Amino acid sequence: MSTLCRPAVAVPENVITMDESLDIARRLHADNPRLPLALRLIANTGVRRRHLVQPIERTLRHPGFEARNLLYQEQAKLRVPPVIRRALANAEVEIRDIDLLIYVSCTGFGMPSMTAWLINELGMRSDTRQLPIAQLGCAAGGAAINRAHDFCTAYPGLNALIVACEFCSLCYQPDDADIGSLLSDGLFGDAVAAAVVRGAGGTGVRLERNGSYLIPHTQDWISYAVKDTGFHFRLDKRVPTTMAPLAPVIDDLVARHEWDASALDFYVVHAGGPRILDDLSRFLGVVPEAFRHSRATLTEYGNIASAVVFDALDRLYAAGGPAVGGHGIVAGFGPGITAEMALGTWVAGEPAGVGVRRPTNEEVPSWSTA
Repeated sequence: MSTLCRPAVAVPENVITMDESLDIARRLHADNPRLPLALRLIANTGVRRRHLVQPIERTLRHPGFEARNLLYQEQAKLRVPPVIRRALANAEVEIRDIDLLIYVSCTGFGMPSMTAWLINELGMRSDTRQLPIAQLGCAAGGAAINRAHDFCTAYPGLNALIVACEFCSLCYQPDDADIGSLLSDGLFGDAVAAAVVRGAGGTGVRLERNGSYLIPHTQDWISYAVKDTGFHFRLDKRVPTTMAPLAPVIDDLVARHEWDASALDFYVVHAGGPRILDDLSRFLGVVPEAFRHSRATLTEYGNIASAVVFDALDRLYAAGGPAVGGHGIVAGFGPGITAEMALGTWVAGEPAGVGVRRPTNEEVPSWSTA
């Protein structure tokens, strides 16, 4: 089975605190009659600080969608490679050992994907498979883990590299004054994360089962309005209630694996806001402390979209991880409303290639032909 190894995570050097976010909202939206509600919602997120790719005075200016997208590509090319190198070192593999490259982002766009640039720039093999994921938002971190697991299951012994690059601050829209937009202005942060899923060996989460679920008729609850000025974030007030229908789905997935969702050894979930964690704790019958790593990500970095699950997982590693053999879940939630869930067991120090013969290139069919 495949193993999700320790991620590498980096955040930009520019920091904005909760107090600064509230002061900016008061200054820029003083005439908005719903400002008091927005301020209260931002304060209740528990986000103490966030990291941005630009200083706040530049973030608040909108030079146009083209300029922002160029900045996204420039910053991604600057910040992603060092994070990849640390993730490879964590997994004890080399760049040419990677067979599938998954690149996740909902905050910038380019074609060809950043996967093509990374393959060329980092000296990856030319037969490396590419899988860009652009429209699953915060759920995409979980989706990337699941697709990597699927790939490694189909081709035992091969390895996948996941990259999540989210510069949410480049989606700031100064003219948006609805409650959802104002809340997002004080919630989202920027980060880059990477992790290797090894087809054999490695220390981390041995992936065993995954599942996806879409709550029917909720596709408008989290969305982008795409305009001349770029991506405009839209958030329905019903989003905080989504754990009520999703918790039974999680419980069922865990039960089908013959585990108990209320008694797992680790929980790594996307922290879109504190209510998500509070409701999961209540619905699953789990003590709030079980979500401490996800809550720490939210507090220290804000909602960093698809990178949240990787940062929370890195915090689990930094804390020493559970005991070998411990069972747990990794889950991301996002637009759709979509849940991407993975179940796994903590393993440590399994030698690479035990019981597995790595396929030759000729034995693995190409995903596409020119």
